[in-house]
Amino acid sequence: MEKVPMTAAGHAALESELKRLTSVERPRIIEAIAEARGHGDLSENAEYHAAKEQHGLNEGRIAEIEDKLSRADIIDVSKLVGSKTIKFGAIVTLVDEDTEEKKTYQIVGDVEADVKSGKISISSPIARALIGKSVNDTVEVAAPGGARSYEVVKVKYA
Repeated sequence: MEKVPMTAAGHAALESELKRLTSVERPRIIEAIAEARGHGDLSENAEYHAAKEQHGLNEGRIAEIEDKLSRADIIDVSKLVGSKTIKFGAIVTLVDEDTEEKKTYQIVGDVEADVKSGKISISSPIARALIGKSVNDTVEVAAPGGARSYEVVKVKYA
């Protein structure tokens, strides 16, 4: 069984989502199915079929989260404070050498990655290029939009 690396915050977020799906969404969907059953003929009951589909999606997501939590390899980022090299959990500030644009990313597990909030997956091209680098290193990243060059200006662990 392959371990799924994640931060403690990512693990807590998954546990929170699982709790919401099992204690709030599941009972709401079961109630909707029961109410739709009361409307009569199930073969032509759109509400019933929609509720059953919603139930299937919810149960699928619950199973997916339970699987990821059971295989979780929680990496304590606080133990890495003071490290000079980029590792899992690092918050890295980069400067694009072409545009001089600054970007800050945290390297996290696949399940908690969200580029909009500055969290990139450990398996992304930019994260793979950054691992093992340190401040003032230049990193070449082969991205879908073409090769990009970044300079590492800051590395911290929170």
